[in-house]
Amino acid sequence: MAVKLIAVDMDGTFLNQHGEYNKARFREQYQQLLARDIKFVVASGNQYYQLKSFFDDIDEQIAYVAEGGGYVVDKKQEIYCGKLEPAQVADVLDWISRTPGINTIVCGRKGAYVLKGTDDAYISRMRRYYHRLSPVSDYADIDDTIFKFALSYVEDDVYPLMSEINARLGGIVSPVTSGHGSVDLIITGNHKASGLRKIQQIYGIRDDEVLAFGDSGNDLEMLSYAGFGFAMENASEPAKAAAKYTAPSHREEGVLKIIDDVLNNQPPFSESA
Repeated sequence: MAVKLIAVDMDGTFLNQHGEYNKARFREQYQQLLARDIKFVVASGNQYYQLKSFFDDIDEQIAYVAEGGGYVVDKKQEIYCGKLEPAQVADVLDWISRTPGINTIVCGRKGAYVLKGTDDAYISRMRRYYHRLSPVSDYADIDDTIFKFALSYVEDDVYPLMSEINARLGGIVSPVTSGHGSVDLIITGNHKASGLRKIQQIYGIRDDEVLAFGDSGNDLEMLSYAGFGFAMENASEPAKAAAKYTAPSHREEGVLKIIDDVLNNQPPFSESA
């Protein structure tokens, strides 16, 4: 079956080690994708307002599954916005407050929020991923629809932390990691695959017509359900286990190489054309 939708994770996948991509090469490819009616979707754990900054010139045409599936936009129109009830938000924040060593960002429709007094270096680093990041004196001051918590923790202790989160908060949020000590708490049932399916429903695209690229733990559902799931050569072992195929490293423009294969009807896409 022909590819009708291409979904790309950003960090460690579409972007190289410098946080950039070959715009000239991709723009040429994108014109061919448009001509073939292939939908392009950015699927990332990052904030929508950050993601769209990479695609200003085609922002009105593409879709975003942002915040790990918590916020979905197509052609600049909101398709889905997850919502945690105030009591659920309070439960999560209470657990975080009693767990030492965690830096936290609360993520919502209008922006992201961090407590005043949080380490300046951490806030500066997070602004790369959250272009709308506001300091607040108290989380109770936030007036927004909340759908995600972004945690930073000691990298070696991430998996025990995730196990504890599942035990304590499993009915509310699910933990996923993108590596480097980062853990996102997303609404249980939300993930990149659930967000992509909302886009698929609009355009009548089947799962076996989806080509997805990823490299880490928050890509697993997307890589495993897609008809063509590609883990990057630099991907984590769980991501490689979830995917059917492997793409060259993000350092080598691996995603763009595979898109060329799609456009040129090369295997494995020739078999489904």
